[in-house]
Amino acid sequence: MNVKEFSVRTGISAHTLRYYDRVGVLGQVKRRSNGHRYFNEKDLEWVAFVQRLKDTAMPLEQIQQYAQLREAGENTLQARQLLLSAHAEQLEQQLAVQQQHMSKLAQKLRWYDDQLAGLPSSTNILD
Repeated sequence: MNVKEFSVRTGISAHTLRYYDRVGVLGQVKRRSNGHRYFNEKDLEWVAFVQRLKDTAMPLEQIQQYAQLREAGENTLQARQLLLSAHAEQLEQQLAVQQQHMSKLAQKLRWYDDQLAGLPSSTNILD
């Protein structure tokens, strides 16, 4: 598939795809004899994984590093595992912080529910 179709299927703009190609995130992009990029189903899977990494706030530099390791082959399996493991640990820490924020937000919403229902509140949650 060409860049336009790949863009539609991935939800990533053609401009961003070209940028990812330029900075090495897409690995070795195949080209037709006329120089135009073309992609296959494996490329869709890879870009879905890249999107997942971006959605979990992995910095582009780390995604580039992972992509380079992936291109280097099987002898980089441990390095790739370590990179993803470190990212997973960081993500778990971020999730724990977000869960704390969610708990405080739920507490505040309960306070508002009580206030609006005219119920006495045992705690004054003003912050």
